[in-house]
Amino acid sequence: MSNSLQDRYFQLIDQLLQCPSGQEPAILDSQPDLIDAGLVKALMQVATMMAHQDNQDAAKFLIFMARQLSKELGLYPQVSPE
Repeated sequence: MSNSLQDRYFQLIDQLLQCPSGQEPAILDSQPDLIDAGLVKALMQVATMMAHQDNQDAAKFLIFMARQLSKELGLYPQVSPE
């Protein structure tokens, strides 16, 4: 992954963290070229960093976002009920 692409992921994540609640879909829709597995990976990296810095709310939010995007992108495993 190029540094400029990674920088764009981190800028998008920063926007998500700073936006008012409920504005996340509009922010994601504004940059559809960044909605991919690389963004999911970057979300998890930042969430891990936030958790290590005792910012649990931000970490949980980013993990939630990563999980939702993973589902939309077909990356999240579907577990069938037994």
